[in-house]
Amino acid sequence: VLADLLAPGERYVLAQGGHGGLGNAALATRRRKAPGFALLGEPGDQVDAVLELKTVADVGLIGYPSAGKSSLVSALSAAKPKVADYPFTTLTPHLGVVSIAGTTFTVADVPGLIPGASEGKGLGHEFLRHVQRCSALVHVIDCATFETQRDPIADLDVIEGELVAFDPDLAERPRIIALNKVDIPDGREMADMVADALRERGYEVHLISAVTHEGLPELTYAMLRLVRADREQRPAPEARVVLRPEPVKGPDFEVRKQGDAFRVVGTRPQRWVRQTDFSNEEAVRYLADRLAKLGVEDRLAELGAVEGSTVIIGPEDDAVVFDWVPSIEQDLPPTPEEEQ
Repeated sequence: VLADLLAPGERYVLAQGGHGGLGNAALATRRRKAPGFALLGEPGDQVDAVLELKTVADVGLIGYPSAGKSSLVSALSAAKPKVADYPFTTLTPHLGVVSIAGTTFTVADVPGLIPGASEGKGLGHEFLRHVQRCSALVHVIDCATFETQRDPIADLDVIEGELVAFDPDLAERPRIIALNKVDIPDGREMADMVADALRERGYEVHLISAVTHEGLPELTYAMLRLVRADREQRPAPEARVVLRPEPVKGPDFEVRKQGDAFRVVGTRPQRWVRQTDFSNEEAVRYLADRLAKLGVEDRLAELGAVEGSTVIIGPEDDAVVFDWVPSIEQDLPPTPEEEQ
């Protein structure tokens, strides 16, 4: 993981843009009044990276498809997700903002989970990753399902198993049980049957109806308690320190003899080569002048280079090769823009 951006405004530079070029007007001097060339811009960094979005919410609503999570988000907040009795799940989380007792927090309807979600079934990995960002979880259980092979406790056990299989740390996340659809007689009966058994397991249980809003005030305050507790114990975010290298002092280049050739490496020589249009003779002469002023020519002579010697500028995978012509006439000292 290169970066984990959590707070608003956080940034991470993944690929640095290339050094900008210069137009011919910026290259004019008293002796070179109308340059017939420009400096090319450098290409920027190229990086292959996977960007993964995880919904940031205080409370995550989890459960089977059609458990009523989207309806609950709509009932708790001003969010209006599309709600219907679909036998399938939505593909993106719905976010709602809840304001109560002077505190505002977000609730996310995590798309429905199914058995095997931790193994990626039913886009399980896509959905479960959103749960990792939530500080508290609410199991929304459909107590009025028409699927005879399902019951609230079995549904809870399946989802709990998928959560822990995906990320063992989720086992420690505070959670609440919301037995939904008690506005339906069969749902009420089922909720009454299983509520005590769930409480014996240590869960905080609320009987609710996202349709009639029964039990929602109590559920909202229960979520508020968990959110406040998490925020109180959460450490203050550390300030990100951006380290920048100090400007290089000295010649900023190195010349090495390699067999019969001479290799020049250094930040400025390599940048200047990338900025040069080698189809323009004037631009090539300008590059030669810059290298001479930097001291590259003197260093080549010290190492025994003569006219016609092969000079390589840059590393193996990004080099320019040419035959050296020494004693190039030097222009006036470059402007600050030219030193880029």
